[in-house]
Amino acid sequence: MSTSTPYTVAALGLGAMGLPMATRLASQLNVNGFDIAPARLELAEAAGITPHTSAASAVVGADAVLLAVRNGEQLREVLFGAAGIASSLTTGAVVIMTSTVGIDDVIDVAARLADLGIQLVDAPLSGGPARAGQGDLLIVVGAEPSARERAMPVLELLASTLTIIGDKPGDGQAFKTVNQLLCGVHIAAAAEALALADRLGLDTEKTLETLAAGAAGSFMLANRGPRMLEAYRDRGAEVLSRLDIFVKDMGIVTTAARTAGLPTPVASAAEQLYLLGAAQGSAALDDSAVITVIAPSTN
Repeated sequence: MSTSTPYTVAALGLGAMGLPMATRLASQLNVNGFDIAPARLELAEAAGITPHTSAASAVVGADAVLLAVRNGEQLREVLFGAAGIASSLTTGAVVIMTSTVGIDDVIDVAARLADLGIQLVDAPLSGGPARAGQGDLLIVVGAEPSARERAMPVLELLASTLTIIGDKPGDGQAFKTVNQLLCGVHIAAAAEALALADRLGLDTEKTLETLAAGAAGSFMLANRGPRMLEAYRDRGAEVLSRLDIFVKDMGIVTTAARTAGLPTPVASAAEQLYLLGAAQGSAALDDSAVITVIAPSTN
């Protein structure tokens, strides 16, 4: 990569995570942004991001494309669909895929991009919007060394913890699958524990505080626990991570486990809780609402 040519990133999707990431990148790099919502483009422009009215125009001439999608189907649509960006990418560019979509989908898409001279950097991340804006994300990377080098200006700006987990696309997804198994199980376990504390007549706030300080503590207990106690309010907890994200992610976990011939009874039980929550109309609620599946009311 030439040091005399400004490095340009195309950030596609300027939502709760996309905008703070793009804003962080714009502090040192040229950033083109696209979002289907005009209001998000206005916010992006105010943050120093060059707005574009289409994803295809945003990626023209870009060294890297920062991409977050919901699943493998959406990934293929964004890249290869009727309005896909693949044909607009510059040979030698890298697509940095930050979502959890599953191992096989990423391997397939990486092969299709390689035929066009484009490399895929499999870089799923963890951390919320505030951490994204501060460059304090955890990012794990599976990619060929040349692709990692090309993507490094983006990755280093966004991550406080950057782990090269493997040398090929799919390795990042494999790690994130393991990560999401633990996250999904920990949220479900926290919900069961707090529901039980309530049924036993304990002060749930004091119980949560004490549990978090001891051997039973976990990040998910400390993070989701207070939101679980808000789940029974009229509007529930603020939506920071939708319940149906864990329907997707636990599905990825259990599918990968079956493919590997590995039993995951605890993860499978947690998956059923999220599926029940979605079936009961809680898909768009914060994932802390899974406690209402275990205990529909606190009375």
